[in-house]
Amino acid sequence: MKGRILAGLAAFMLLSQVAVATAQQLGTAEDAKAMLDRAIIALKSNEVKALSEFNDAKNRQFHDRDLYVFCYNISDGSITAYSSPALLNTDIRTLAFNDDPIGKRAYEAIKNSPEGSVSTIEYKFPKPGTTEPLTKQIVQTRIG
Repeated sequence: MKGRILAGLAAFMLLSQVAVATAQQLGTAEDAKAMLDRAIIALKSNEVKALSEFNDAKNRQFHDRDLYVFCYNISDGSITAYSSPALLNTDIRTLAFNDDPIGKRAYEAIKNSPEGSVSTIEYKFPKPGTTEPLTKQIVQTRIG
């Protein structure tokens, strides 16, 4: 397995406090950690199958409320799994929102890290159906 970054498990998890009704619509830090653990096991077990499952929006193991898995290759930054198929094979380093180079920051944070290290990137991005940017985070780990 080439150096692959498994990321995004808390990619759209709000950091701020939310009302109980809203909280049910959002994943928790514990949910994100459990998804990360499942994704690591899946990727190490069968990379091709895992990437297919990560790319399947109907797969609730890896797509739950605002949480989802995405992956990219550390060698060239190419996205190999993402919630939007339009971004597959895109260089993660090109992803930005407003003036924030989110993808480049994520890539730089882990490119020289040893396998198993975890980094967290905070950024601002609107929830689906809204325009107000909220603080969210990407949690990523290096596999292989």
